[in-house]
Amino acid sequence: MAVRIGSSRRKSRHKMTKHKSQRGKINITRYLQSFNVGDAVVLKVESSIHKGCYPLRFHGRVAIVKNKRRRCYEVSLIDGGKEKTLIVHPVHLQRLVK
Repeated sequence: MAVRIGSSRRKSRHKMTKHKSQRGKINITRYLQSFNVGDAVVLKVESSIHKGCYPLRFHGRVAIVKNKRRRCYEVSLIDGGKEKTLIVHPVHLQRLVK
């Protein structure tokens, strides 16, 4: 069997880059935002904060908040016909605007 080369952030240059107007310190309200159980959220990575980041293959997907775990949230989404649960820091989540 072949050995896997690279880490989880391999080939993620464009997903992890910010526009030049968004660089610098993030807003504290975004870091401390709260969600209710059942809210629909979009997984958008905040590249300046590595804590609580999800696997980047789920970038841009819509998920449902299932539970809160200390500072992070359990979110579930359907991937390939199966429900998957991720534990994500709220800085990497955005509310889904309908």
